[in-house]
Amino acid sequence: MTKARSGVDKNLQNVVEDLLQTGVNSHHAQQLQQDSNDRRHQDALNHDKTEDRDPSHS
Repeated sequence: MTKARSGVDKNLQNVVEDLLQTGVNSHHAQQLQQDSNDRRHQDALNHDKTEDRDPSHS
């Protein structure tokens, strides 16, 4: 995040910064989406509170 200059709309400043970034091709976009999906899946696994119902593992 950058500091907003006086008299400059912070939202518009962020939009301009986003537009200045280099665009991605479809392969790179798919890789970025897969990274996001992988993190979401790992987060779900880390928060899984199901208990082992087999008492032999205790």
